Amino acid sequence: QVQLVESGGGLVQPGGSLRLSCVVSGLAFSRYTMGWFRQSPGKERVFVAAIRWDGITTYHADSVKGRFAISRDNAKNTLLLQMDSLKLEDTAVYYCAGNTNEYGDKWPPPTTDFGSWGQGTQVTVSS
Repeated sequence: QVQLVESGGGLVQPGGSLRLSCVVSGLAFSRYTMGWFRQSPGKERVFVAAIRWDGITTYHADSVKGRFAISRDNAKNTLLLQMDSLKLEDTAVYYCAGNTNEYGDKWPPPTTDFGSWGQGTQVTVSS
């Protein structure tokens, strides 16, 4: 059974930083592209960032480019998202997700290729 467990969310002031983690079990983590998504109240879930299974190639949505950085530690089955210079509009529930294709080579990966999801962690940016 695949499990993805996010942590690290919280309340932060604008301009602050947070680091999200996602520990994955039940999956050959190092073989799968992983991603972060977020969903704000009343809005659809949107793609934030992705990192290929090799940990080298990354993709960041324009809205977070230069402020967020996705990374992974394959030895610890952990996905990370460093979030700096946070803005009010970054407030959302953040979800960790795993691609359905082992060693997938589509880049950036289609959002429809993500099939395993965590329960989400709340990030609130407020003064």
